[in-house]
Amino acid sequence: MSYVTQPGDPVWTDLFTTDTDSAIDFYGELFGWSADVAPEYGDYITFRKDGRAVAGGMRNDGNSGPNQWTVYLASPDAEATAAAVIASGGMIAAPVTAVGDLGKFAVFGDNGGVGIGVWEAGTMAGFEQRGVVGGGHWEGHVGAPSWFELHTRSYDDALKFYREVFGWKDPFTIADTPEFRYTTIHSVTPMLGGVMDSSSFLPPSVPGYWTVYFGVEDVDAAVRKVAELGGSVVRPAEDTPYGRLAAVADPSGVRFSLGGNKS
Repeated sequence: MSYVTQPGDPVWTDLFTTDTDSAIDFYGELFGWSADVAPEYGDYITFRKDGRAVAGGMRNDGNSGPNQWTVYLASPDAEATAAAVIASGGMIAAPVTAVGDLGKFAVFGDNGGVGIGVWEAGTMAGFEQRGVVGGGHWEGHVGAPSWFELHTRSYDDALKFYREVFGWKDPFTIADTPEFRYTTIHSVTPMLGGVMDSSSFLPPSVPGYWTVYFGVEDVDAAVRKVAELGGSVVRPAEDTPYGRLAAVADPSGVRFSLGGNKS
């Protein structure tokens, strides 16, 4: 599914892990991904689905933070975005760095302490394949990143931060009740992702996190496959107004989400 990238759109995600070999095996079995390793870029991994780039991966030396999936938002000027992060109460975790002629990246902490990346495209625009979610229907999604969601205990402040820093111009509030507060990145399809007020259920030690929903043909079968491959189930599959969803973790404990159409 083609789409026109706007500033602030999720355009890439990569896995930071202490065991890249196991990750290649796990995600290859789960999603049917192949993996290209680039020695010229520190053995950076490009995961592909049907030959198209859908995600990346890099080795964690064990001294650089936790294993995790990182979401990258588009920016026409990564340096300007880094300055805006500081001005809006965030922090720089990894400074702006050029990756040859592919583009520039950086990783920040938002004003609620949640990690988020930025990608300024060069010859690499980002995802070559991704799914689209709208009205609870998942399209073009099998084995591809399809939705990107910020869970935060600083909901109002987070929305202000992402508007100021990443240029979210027209977010759409789906619900604003004490039980459920949720705003999407855009008000038109494809909405790409959203922000959830998770203050009522996040553990005190967790400021929040971004999660990636990877699309699958059969969510229940994918959850079973995760367990068979040595991963774990964080939240079992359930039908929602937004499709059938589940939260899982890979064998190294990295959390991600699964989504698909209701059975």
